[in-house]
Amino acid sequence: MAYQKLQAREALNIIPNDDVRIPDSSSAIVVDTSTGATRGVADFSVLNTLTDVGTSFTTAGIPPGAIVYDPTANIAYYVVSVDSDTQLTLSGGAAGGATDSYTIYARATIGCTLFIGGAGDVNVRMAEQNGNPTSAPLAQYVRFKGLGAASFMPIQVVQVKATLTTGTDIIALW
Repeated sequence: MAYQKLQAREALNIIPNDDVRIPDSSSAIVVDTSTGATRGVADFSVLNTLTDVGTSFTTAGIPPGAIVYDPTANIAYYVVSVDSDTQLTLSGGAAGGATDSYTIYARATIGCTLFIGGAGDVNVRMAEQNGNPTSAPLAQYVRFKGLGAASFMPIQVVQVKATLTTGTDIIALW
C-alpha cells in the first residue's frame, strides 16, 4: 500500500497575491554585503518603491522579476528595476510602511506543497509539468473549498491567489 510522505526541509510563510508567484526559499539574495544579511528593513511608503540604506542592490545581482516579500504589510512584489544601490522599483501598486521588513528572492518556485493553518478556501495555480510553463494550460488555477484548519495540500503549486482565498496562515513546504 502506498503512503504519503510529507517530510519538509524548508518552509516559507506565503503571502497570497494575484500576480506574484511563491518564491523559491533557497534563492534569497544577500542585500547587505557587509553583514551577509538576506533580510532588511526598508521604506515601502512610496508607491512601487523600496528604499533601504546600507544596501548594495546594484552589486547584489538582483534581476528584474525577482520577488520581494514584505511580511510586515503582507504584500508581495516583483522587481521592475534596480535604480541604485539603495532603491528598487516594484510592481504591484500597493505601498507598505516606512519600516517594513523584507526579503528578496531571485526566482519563483517550480512547485511546493502547502500547509493551511486557518480553515477556508485556497485558490492555487498548479505547478507546470517538469517546470515547463508551455506544457500546461495558461489558466491552471484551482479553488480548493472547505479546507480544515491544520491541513496539508500534498499537491505541487506555484502560486496562491489572494482572490477567493479565505484560508489563512498558509505555509509553503519543500
